[in-house]
Amino acid sequence: MAAHAEGTPGPPTTVVLFGATGDLARRKLLPGLLHLWRSGLLPDLKVVGTALHDHDRDSFVEMARAAIEEFSDDAADKKEFNEFAKHLFWADSGVDELKAGVAEAEEGLDQPRQRLHYLSVPPKAALAVVETLRDAELVEGSRIIMEKPFGTDLESARALNASIHEVFDETQIFRIDHFLGKEAALNILALRFANGLFEPIWHRNFIDHVQIDIPEALGLEGRAGFYEGTGAYRDMVVTHLFQVMAFAAMEVPTALDPQSITEEKNKVFRSMLPLDPHNVVRGQYDGYRAEPGVAPESETETFIALKCFIDNWRWADVPFYLRTGKKLAEGQRIISIAFKEPPKSMFPEGSGIGDDGPDHLTFDLSDKSKMSLSFYGKRPGPGFRLQKLSMQFAMEDTDWAGSILEAYERLILEAVKGNHTLFTTADGVERLWEISQPLLDNPPPVRRYSPGSWGPNQIHALIAPFAWRLPFERKWRPTQADNG
Repeated sequence: MAAHAEGTPGPPTTVVLFGATGDLARRKLLPGLLHLWRSGLLPDLKVVGTALHDHDRDSFVEMARAAIEEFSDDAADKKEFNEFAKHLFWADSGVDELKAGVAEAEEGLDQPRQRLHYLSVPPKAALAVVETLRDAELVEGSRIIMEKPFGTDLESARALNASIHEVFDETQIFRIDHFLGKEAALNILALRFANGLFEPIWHRNFIDHVQIDIPEALGLEGRAGFYEGTGAYRDMVVTHLFQVMAFAAMEVPTALDPQSITEEKNKVFRSMLPLDPHNVVRGQYDGYRAEPGVAPESETETFIALKCFIDNWRWADVPFYLRTGKKLAEGQRIISIAFKEPPKSMFPEGSGIGDDGPDHLTFDLSDKSKMSLSFYGKRPGPGFRLQKLSMQFAMEDTDWAGSILEAYERLILEAVKGNHTLFTTADGVERLWEISQPLLDNPPPVRRYSPGSWGPNQIHALIAPFAWRLPFERKWRPTQADNG
């Protein structure tokens, strides 16, 4: 384990990991917990895995070893696994078994400990886990992380929140959105509120429109049972894209603390106009209905694009365009701010002005965090010929690159510390379902699109007279890391 952590370490913690044998646990959570422990950010960590699968402590350790070997890209973490394995425990499903597993993990420890229950389980199993924690007397003083979706409409969200609140106080609940754990998402706050260059122009007088575009190249990956009852809108927009939009659109918080930031995010949600179904394009990729577990006449959307508005002084009449979907041309995660063009040009016809559209500030929310600012500049030589240039920043080109935490690592650490900044609230979730209700009540027809495309043709009419930022006409420049 690292002798000194980069950042403030969390307190002694026992993580109870429900769904410990599932895909998310293997790919993200177990490698992330190992890294938090090894880096000294959670130096006193115990992990109690539990699931419906038959395991004991030894077999769970071996499963975790295989997961780390396959999915961790940190050689230093892998070297420390044998030591980390001493911190892994197992509890069979059931109230008494869970109590016994936690007691074994904490045996002989006299320091007060923070307990964090991570529910990496299907949404329909969440309430059963909450009841198990109540019956096992593991609620008091603990915290709970819940995975999306948080309901499927306003009525179900209210019912879910009410049921959870019978056991856990709202201050104990952390509804996770891994997009908000990414460095690039947090860089939006830094760029906006730490720089006098950007904050004065971050409103309707200077910004033409905003795009939040998160296409996925992957398909269902065996999740048809979940996806058929959810679809792209419930799966991605309510729980991810709207949350990222709030970071880009919120007012200046009074302080960099969870309560102040949450308050400003919720103000954005309260200011949103109800969605107009005419401003929504739903799509389904060809071949979806032939997927195992999908109904032959399914109308579930695998693609969604929409235009929405935030009706306040800063953003009145500025359209926000959101797009996401399965089996698209490539996987990307960008936020693009399009600035208004000058009202009148002094440059002659044929100079190139306006040929490449407005200037853009673009954030890449992928794990390799990047930003770029595009603008017109003069080409060298005689005459006055203009073309688009760009300035780019890549986190991997800095000395800070080694300090980057993976999104789930950051969010687990913040939940352990009780920091709600990167999590959403019951009020926020319910408000988003409220503005979604017109779309849920009257969804537009599902349009077909080919796998490997950018979605149905109707997306171009939705955004006209603008154009989608993706696909990029000019690729990101290679970083130093890419060049070796």
